[in-house]
Amino acid sequence: MAFNAVCEGNFITWENHTMKQLWKAALWASIITIVYNVAEGIVSVFFGYSDETLSLFGFGLDSFVEVISGVGVLHLVVRSMANPAEWDAFERIALRITGTSFYLLTTGLVVSAAVSIYSGNRPSTTVRGIIISLISIVTMIVLMKFKMNIGRKLNSDAVIADAACTRTCIYLSIVLLVASVLYEIFKIGYFDSIGALGIAWYAFGEGREAFEKAKGKSCGCCCK
Repeated sequence: MAFNAVCEGNFITWENHTMKQLWKAALWASIITIVYNVAEGIVSVFFGYSDETLSLFGFGLDSFVEVISGVGVLHLVVRSMANPAEWDAFERIALRITGTSFYLLTTGLVVSAAVSIYSGNRPSTTVRGIIISLISIVTMIVLMKFKMNIGRKLNSDAVIADAACTRTCIYLSIVLLVASVLYEIFKIGYFDSIGALGIAWYAFGEGREAFEKAKGKSCGCCCK
């Protein structure tokens, strides 16, 4: 009995230690997401505005959505580390923050793309969009895999949703890259607007998925 108690006690201690390490990893992932995307958002919005590149400007706004998502998950992680018994409610808050942010981004991009197409605006250059998108693709792939691994081990919908935001950023980077390259080759302004609408499409889908999870339609631990 004593031996079993010691073994069980050691197992519980090891399990708790592992969970703490996972939460710390999730904490650092959120911090890295926030810092990187603030920098990426500022650079992308600045050059998108100065070059009149709607797809790059929208990409920068998406970076700020990543920041909002990262802040929501950071709040979740900090509160969950302090009071694990209440983490379900915090997950739902983080998911709603993420979903709302994506919907706002979708609306802004659709309106901006419509105005750009109607007025016939053309970017002065999309070279900066090509460079930024390539850097983002590499960075986001590494960050997404890291977040997804942590989220699955923690069985956390919010952390997985945050990884999905990062995955969407990869898709958006590809859309930005394709739109930027096509514009540089053909100099047709519609490519930039179509790229912005592609970003809006992905943003809407991720926003809807986040709200569905917040309602419990696709839930991990909180429905057990």
